[in-house]
Amino acid sequence: MEKRLTGKIAVITGGSRGIGEAIVRKLAAEGARVFATFNSNAEKALAIEQELINNGASVKFVSADISQEDSVKQLMDFVVNETGRIDILVNNAGMTRDNLLMRMSLQEWEDVINTNLKGVFLCSKAVCRTMMSQRRGKIINISSIVGMTGNAGQSNYVAAKAGVIGFTKSLAKELSSRNILVNCIAPGYVETDMTDKLSEQQRQSFLDIIPLKRAAKSDEIAAVVAFLASDDANYITGQTIAVDGGLTMY
Repeated sequence: MEKRLTGKIAVITGGSRGIGEAIVRKLAAEGARVFATFNSNAEKALAIEQELINNGASVKFVSADISQEDSVKQLMDFVVNETGRIDILVNNAGMTRDNLLMRMSLQEWEDVINTNLKGVFLCSKAVCRTMMSQRRGKIINISSIVGMTGNAGQSNYVAAKAGVIGFTKSLAKELSSRNILVNCIAPGYVETDMTDKLSEQQRQSFLDIIPLKRAAKSDEIAAVVAFLASDDANYITGQTIAVDGGLTMY
């Protein structure tokens, strides 16, 4: 089967676990040269990197704190110095610090906003000039359906993910004249290490309200990322695609 991303340079934040790992694997399988970030789990990141290299892929993991402007600049400068360009940016890195608002600390609020929203801003801004000079690029932001529906006990996470959706639309309008397409994916309930922390009762309560009656696999989110990153999606921009088993269709 023809590889849709052969020769493309992709940067993926938060690529060492869950949805991010699946995106790294999928884009590499589609022929992209992948640069992915990790923050803390160096051993896992390097194991993924070596496995994919052994299988013939081009993958490099880089330590970066995407909530810090200097770290983001170093990351993007490194990629451009290595390759000369950036074709695809996937803003995936995310975290949770769940709590009811009346109990939520300022630190819990800021940690989530800084990674999940500020990080998207910093990384997108850092690639804009390169993509504008290329007159071509794809920015794909990973949000969540809770950014559209809200969720009790996650006001920080929901605020960040709703912000990502609005940011996507605004940036798509700003960059469309330069042939830079900006889109967003809003996953629903996905089987990851983040959702593994849920109790069986919590997990079943989610499944009961999903029309397809199952959780998504990380690979299914990655497949939509690969589509948006490919030339098959060259007339799509400013959109948020819910990958949620029909949960938000009502």
